[in-house]
Amino acid sequence: MTDHRALGVELFNRTWSLLEKNDRTADEDAELIHCAHASAHHWLQIGTAANRARSEWQCARVHAVLGQSEQALYHARRCLRLVEEHPDEMDDWDLAAAYEALARAHLAAGESGEAAGYAALARDATAAIADEEDRALIEADLATIRV
Repeated sequence: MTDHRALGVELFNRTWSLLEKNDRTADEDAELIHCAHASAHHWLQIGTAANRARSEWQCARVHAVLGQSEQALYHARRCLRLVEEHPDEMDDWDLAAAYEALARAHLAAGESGEAAGYAALARDATAAIADEEDRALIEADLATIRV
């Protein structure tokens, strides 16, 4: 029997390890995409709406980092839709993360006005995050978006 939760976590974490690597090879970029999507697949099987939204967020991040704006926008929009459709299942930082994903995806698409708008929404939503550590993580992500 497939342990979707364990695989989802393992692949999510592998995706982060690859994202943090400064000197990825082309093969590692391909692995990065596959890991993010495989993690999302496993969360789709057994995860909550929050797990699925966070998987979409990670896919958006991967594609934005790789300059694949169409894919980044697709996943960022899916992330926001899940957050908006299931607010009772989300943590207080999920909305800020969804806006951050959209800002980053629009930036990858060369749409600085849209990116700035979503970055502003993300900053506003970040201010409402109760946990200082969670808020700091989102603020650090937002600080890397230059619009």
